[in-house]
Amino acid sequence: MNDAVATSAPPFPLTSGRTRGYRPDAVDDFLARARAAFESGQSTDIDAAAVRTAAFPLVRRGYQVVAVDAALSRIEDAFAAREREQALSRRGARAWVGQSRKLAQEVLDRLTRPKGRRFRRVGMLRFGYRVDEVDLVADKIARFLESGEPVTVDQVRSVAFRMQRRGYSEAQVDAVLDATVEVMLAVV
Repeated sequence: MNDAVATSAPPFPLTSGRTRGYRPDAVDDFLARARAAFESGQSTDIDAAAVRTAAFPLVRRGYQVVAVDAALSRIEDAFAAREREQALSRRGARAWVGQSRKLAQEVLDRLTRPKGRRFRRVGMLRFGYRVDEVDLVADKIARFLESGEPVTVDQVRSVAFRMQRRGYSEAQVDAVLDATVEVMLAVV
Protein backbone atom coordinates (compact mmCIF):
# COMPACT_ATOMS: atom_id res chain seq x y z
CA MET A 1 0.00 0.00 0.00
CA ASN A 2 1.16 3.53 -0.75
CA ASP A 3 2.46 5.44 2.35
CA ALA A 4 0.42 8.52 1.37
CA VAL A 5 -2.76 6.44 1.40
CA ALA A 6 -1.83 4.72 4.68
CA THR A 7 -1.64 7.98 6.64
CA SER A 8 -4.88 8.91 8.28
CA ALA A 9 -6.65 12.21 7.93
CA PRO A 10 -6.24 14.71 10.75
CA PRO A 11 -9.05 14.71 13.33
CA PHE A 12 -9.78 18.40 12.67
CA PRO A 13 -9.69 20.55 9.53
CA LEU A 14 -6.43 22.43 9.02
CA THR A 15 -6.13 26.15 8.41
CA SER A 16 -4.74 27.45 5.15
CA GLY A 17 -3.04 30.58 3.90
CA ARG A 18 -2.13 33.08 6.60
CA THR A 19 -4.80 31.89 9.00
CA ARG A 20 -3.36 30.37 12.13
CA GLY A 21 -4.78 27.44 14.04
CA TYR A 22 -3.97 25.39 17.10
CA ARG A 23 -0.70 23.47 16.91
CA PRO A 24 -1.78 19.91 16.02
CA ASP A 25 0.69 18.02 18.20
CA ALA A 26 -0.28 20.07 21.28
CA VAL A 27 -3.99 19.44 20.67
CA ASP A 28 -3.44 15.74 19.94
CA ASP A 29 -1.39 15.33 23.13
CA PHE A 30 -3.97 17.09 25.29
CA LEU A 31 -6.86 15.12 23.79
CA ALA A 32 -5.00 11.83 24.33
CA ARG A 33 -4.39 12.72 27.98
CA ALA A 34 -8.02 13.81 28.40
CA ARG A 35 -9.29 10.59 26.86
CA ALA A 36 -7.05 8.49 29.14
CA ALA A 37 -8.19 10.46 32.19
CA PHE A 38 -11.85 10.13 31.29
CA GLU A 39 -11.67 6.44 30.44
CA SER A 40 -9.71 5.57 33.59
CA GLY A 41 -12.21 7.40 35.76
CA GLN A 42 -9.35 8.21 38.12
CA SER A 43 -8.67 11.62 39.56
CA THR A 44 -5.92 13.12 37.41
CA ASP A 45 -4.68 16.53 36.41
CA ILE A 46 -7.43 16.75 33.79
CA ASP A 47 -10.96 17.67 34.80
CA ALA A 48 -13.70 19.95 33.45
CA ALA A 49 -11.82 23.07 34.57
CA ALA A 50 -8.60 21.92 32.88
CA VAL A 51 -10.48 21.30 29.63
CA ARG A 52 -12.20 24.70 29.87
CA THR A 53 -8.88 26.51 30.32
CA ALA A 54 -6.80 24.50 27.85
CA ALA A 55 -4.72 26.71 25.57
CA PHE A 56 -2.63 25.84 22.54
CA PRO A 57 0.00 27.72 20.51
CA LEU A 58 -1.20 29.18 17.20
CA VAL A 59 0.64 28.11 14.05
CA ARG A 60 0.15 28.09 10.29
CA ARG A 61 -1.47 24.89 9.03
CA GLY A 62 -2.87 24.27 12.51
CA TYR A 63 -6.20 22.81 13.50
CA GLN A 64 -9.12 25.18 12.94
CA VAL A 65 -9.84 26.90 16.24
CA VAL A 66 -13.63 26.67 15.95
CA ALA A 67 -13.57 22.92 15.36
CA VAL A 68 -11.23 22.23 18.29
CA ASP A 69 -13.13 24.56 20.61
CA ALA A 70 -16.40 22.79 19.78
CA ALA A 71 -14.82 19.42 20.60
CA LEU A 72 -13.39 20.81 23.85
CA SER A 73 -16.85 22.07 24.84
CA ARG A 74 -18.29 18.57 24.41
CA ILE A 75 -15.41 17.05 26.37
CA GLU A 76 -15.84 19.60 29.16
CA ASP A 77 -19.55 18.77 29.33
CA ALA A 78 -18.73 15.06 29.70
CA PHE A 79 -16.19 15.69 32.47
CA ALA A 80 -18.57 18.07 34.27
CA ALA A 81 -21.44 15.55 34.14
CA ARG A 82 -19.22 12.82 35.57
CA GLU A 83 -17.85 15.15 38.27
CA ARG A 84 -21.40 16.12 39.21
CA GLU A 85 -22.44 12.46 39.47
CA GLN A 86 -19.40 11.58 41.58
CA ALA A 87 -19.96 14.54 43.90
CA LEU A 88 -23.63 13.67 44.29
CA SER A 89 -22.80 10.07 45.22
CA ARG A 90 -20.02 11.10 47.64
CA ARG A 91 -21.53 14.11 49.35
CA GLY A 92 -25.19 14.04 48.41
CA ALA A 93 -27.41 16.44 46.57
CA ARG A 94 -27.67 18.95 49.42
CA ALA A 95 -23.90 19.48 49.61
CA TRP A 96 -23.55 19.68 45.81
CA VAL A 97 -26.34 22.23 45.51
CA GLY A 98 -24.91 24.18 48.44
CA GLN A 99 -21.48 24.34 46.83
CA SER A 100 -22.96 25.39 43.48
CA ARG A 101 -25.18 27.97 45.16
CA LYS A 102 -22.18 29.43 47.01
CA LEU A 103 -20.18 29.79 43.78
CA ALA A 104 -23.21 31.29 42.01
CA GLN A 105 -23.58 33.83 44.82
CA GLU A 106 -19.89 34.80 44.57
CA VAL A 107 -20.29 35.35 40.81
CA LEU A 108 -23.50 37.32 41.33
CA ASP A 109 -21.88 39.50 44.01
CA ARG A 110 -19.12 40.40 41.55
CA LEU A 111 -21.46 41.05 38.63
CA THR A 112 -23.83 43.30 40.55
CA ARG A 113 -21.14 45.78 41.54
CA PRO A 114 -21.55 49.25 40.01
CA LYS A 115 -20.92 49.46 36.28
CA GLY A 116 -17.36 50.37 35.45
CA ARG A 117 -16.14 48.98 38.80
CA ARG A 118 -16.92 45.27 38.53
CA PHE A 119 -13.34 44.23 37.81
CA ARG A 120 -9.84 45.57 38.31
CA ARG A 121 -8.68 47.96 35.56
CA VAL A 122 -5.35 47.52 33.81
CA GLY A 123 -2.71 50.27 33.85
CA MET A 124 -2.92 53.49 31.87
CA LEU A 125 -0.74 52.25 29.01
CA ARG A 126 -2.19 48.73 28.84
CA PHE A 127 -5.16 47.25 27.06
CA GLY A 128 -7.91 45.26 28.73
CA TYR A 129 -11.42 44.16 27.87
CA ARG A 130 -13.83 46.94 26.89
CA VAL A 131 -15.65 47.97 30.04
CA ASP A 132 -19.03 48.65 28.41
CA GLU A 133 -19.07 45.27 26.63
CA VAL A 134 -18.11 43.34 29.77
CA ASP A 135 -20.72 45.21 31.81
CA LEU A 136 -23.39 44.33 29.24
CA VAL A 137 -22.53 40.61 29.44
CA ALA A 138 -22.27 40.85 33.24
CA ASP A 139 -25.80 42.26 33.41
CA LYS A 140 -27.13 39.40 31.28
CA ILE A 141 -25.40 36.75 33.41
CA ALA A 142 -26.63 38.43 36.61
CA ARG A 143 -30.21 38.30 35.30
CA PHE A 144 -29.68 34.61 34.51
CA LEU A 145 -28.51 33.93 38.07
CA GLU A 146 -31.19 36.06 39.71
CA SER A 147 -34.27 35.26 37.66
CA GLY A 148 -33.37 32.55 35.18
CA GLU A 149 -33.20 34.75 32.08
CA PRO A 150 -32.16 32.41 29.26
CA VAL A 151 -28.40 32.15 28.71
CA THR A 152 -26.65 29.06 27.39
CA VAL A 153 -23.28 27.64 28.36
CA ASP A 154 -22.13 28.05 24.76
CA GLN A 155 -23.04 31.75 24.82
CA VAL A 156 -20.87 32.27 27.90
CA ARG A 157 -18.05 30.15 26.49
CA SER A 158 -17.96 32.01 23.18
CA VAL A 159 -18.26 35.58 24.41
CA ALA A 160 -15.52 37.85 23.08
CA PHE A 161 -14.66 41.41 23.96
CA ARG A 162 -12.83 44.14 22.11
CA MET A 163 -9.89 45.81 23.81
CA GLN A 164 -9.47 49.33 25.19
CA ARG A 165 -6.87 51.22 27.19
CA ARG A 166 -7.55 51.00 30.92
CA GLY A 167 -10.04 48.20 30.28
CA TYR A 168 -10.98 45.44 32.67
CA SER A 169 -8.36 42.86 33.61
CA GLU A 170 -8.66 39.92 31.21
CA ALA A 171 -7.66 37.42 33.91
CA GLN A 172 -10.40 38.55 36.31
CA VAL A 173 -13.12 38.63 33.67
CA ASP A 174 -12.09 35.24 32.31
CA ALA A 175 -12.09 33.74 35.82
CA VAL A 176 -15.65 34.92 36.45
CA LEU A 177 -16.79 33.61 33.06
CA ASP A 178 -15.18 30.26 33.91
CA ALA A 179 -16.96 30.21 37.28
CA THR A 180 -20.23 31.01 35.51
CA VAL A 181 -19.76 28.05 33.17
CA GLU A 182 -18.94 25.87 36.18
CA VAL A 183 -22.19 26.91 37.90
CA MET A 184 -24.21 26.36 34.74
CA LEU A 185 -22.74 22.90 34.21
CA ALA A 186 -23.33 22.01 37.86
CA VAL A 187 -27.07 22.53 37.59
CA VAL A 188 -27.66 21.10 34.12
